[in-house]
Amino acid sequence: MLSRERTNQILEPEQSGVFLVRESRTQVGDFVLCVKEELRVSHYIINRIQPGGVTRFKIGDKEFADIPSLLNFYKTHYLDTTTLIRPAPRAKLQCKYDFQGQDPEDLPFRRGDILEVISEDEEEWWTARNVNGQMGQIPVRYTQPLEPNQIPAINNPRPQDDIPQPQQGRPAPINEYRTGLQLQQPTTTTTVPIQVQLPAKAIVVLQRIPSAYDRRQLQLKIGDIVTVSKMNLNGQWEGTINGKEGIFPFTHVRFLTPEELRNLNT
Repeated sequence: MLSRERTNQILEPEQSGVFLVRESRTQVGDFVLCVKEELRVSHYIINRIQPGGVTRFKIGDKEFADIPSLLNFYKTHYLDTTTLIRPAPRAKLQCKYDFQGQDPEDLPFRRGDILEVISEDEEEWWTARNVNGQMGQIPVRYTQPLEPNQIPAINNPRPQDDIPQPQQGRPAPINEYRTGLQLQQPTTTTTVPIQVQLPAKAIVVLQRIPSAYDRRQLQLKIGDIVTVSKMNLNGQWEGTINGKEGIFPFTHVRFLTPEELRNLNT
């Protein structure tokens, strides 16, 4: 279970809009939506409620049927100063020694194997997944953390249904690193596309309702055409829609193909 301090360590180096969901340590059964918002990390409590015996999740004055619905909503609506852009990447570990495992829940590994952290359950034992998609408990002292630039190019199989659904009693943990929380968003970081000459036309693929207090942000409706004038490395691009200039997250648009441009001009 991630602490508030550990969560801050993960999110502080990230760009605004990167998020994770962790279990609450002070309110058992509840969760916390943690988001990098400009220069700070914000922690929003998600209460697990059961009106009429039906499990729902409440954040502020809004209720949702499940966590994915909640996250999807805040990808087009502001929390405070940002929408949700992408989940925080999962931590990677490299194994320093062989581990055969002693219990059925253990995950055996060999020296040099790369593992993906699923949850930091205890100080000495974490849950991890190997490149074959097998999950289990591992001794943390047998591994060492990898920096992003140290991670070799490996493809970890990921189940399609990567978000456990709450059950009766204690809710299933929703892991902070799960890319399944990403829903409609791409897994790329804020890499500026190459071979694009600005200004360039793009189409809105994800709706976005900006905060009424930030007039720099553009409202995006699916199908709108944006004239992109600048692609900033922080992921907030600049452009114009229907004569209005402003900024918007790059994840909400895609550039038009040459054929689409021809059709647009005919």
